[in-house]
Amino acid sequence: MSSAPPAPACRSIAADAYKVPAPFRAFAVRSEEALHAMHARAPFGRVQVVRTDFIDAVSLARLAATGRSRMTLEQFSDIDYAPTTLNELCTVAPAVTGLAAGLAAALQITGVLGAGPAAYHRSVATRIDFLGACGAGFHNDVARHWSRCLFWVLALELTDVEFVMPHAGVRLPLAPGDLVVFDPAMAHGLCRPSDGGQAVASSFEHGPHRRQMFLTGELLLDDAQWAALGAPWLAVEEHERRGALDLTVAAFDERSGAIQRLRMLRDGMKRSTCHVDQPPTDSRPKTDPEPTPP
Repeated sequence: MSSAPPAPACRSIAADAYKVPAPFRAFAVRSEEALHAMHARAPFGRVQVVRTDFIDAVSLARLAATGRSRMTLEQFSDIDYAPTTLNELCTVAPAVTGLAAGLAAALQITGVLGAGPAAYHRSVATRIDFLGACGAGFHNDVARHWSRCLFWVLALELTDVEFVMPHAGVRLPLAPGDLVVFDPAMAHGLCRPSDGGQAVASSFEHGPHRRQMFLTGELLLDDAQWAALGAPWLAVEEHERRGALDLTVAAFDERSGAIQRLRMLRDGMKRSTCHVDQPPTDSRPKTDPEPTPP
């Protein structure tokens, strides 16, 4: 009787060695949605990395080629997306048995949506995209509902690349088959290890390994799930008391990640600087309904 294959290994990497520029003392992210108009949350202070083994090297290459064929990636920091479906992925990589289940199981190991499998299967079924890059200058992703999301990326094709979060102390070498879950509110980019955590354009201008290909998706968390991760939605007054910088309106230097125009961010945690035109009268955080596919 054969035994079940071992579960993929998961590393939980600290991402809370925050480098906060004066006069601020903390980071927080506000929301463009009425649900959290007068609230903000701290960043998730971990990056979860799962070394997957359910997609073989040939299938990774086939998936990467499919995504690459739909994109034009010519210059440094070009980033592009191409929607896909689980059915298409299974057609492109027929040697992979249970691709959807494998993705959901790998995400479940991170525990970010709780212990049960249903939320992970639902997330994988809701949306998957191909993501292509030619290196990536530092940026964050906080528009629309993304302040309530963690992102995941599964590396399909890349060489000599690090995933870097300059304000969180993270420099993570990547290899095909690595699945990474992170908070997109924090600045992040793709760099060469030899560049010391800097996103250097000239390092991605030439050679056969200029481009990187991923699968990617979103993990939409409700308020209880954010609280369980240690990043509850709290009134903006609490984050003002903590001296928080609002990541929703922060602009970053593409090469270094340095936060720009700090003086313009001083009132970011006041009710008067709400990002919602008409916040609800009762804007207390509530439990989210089931997410609607985008």
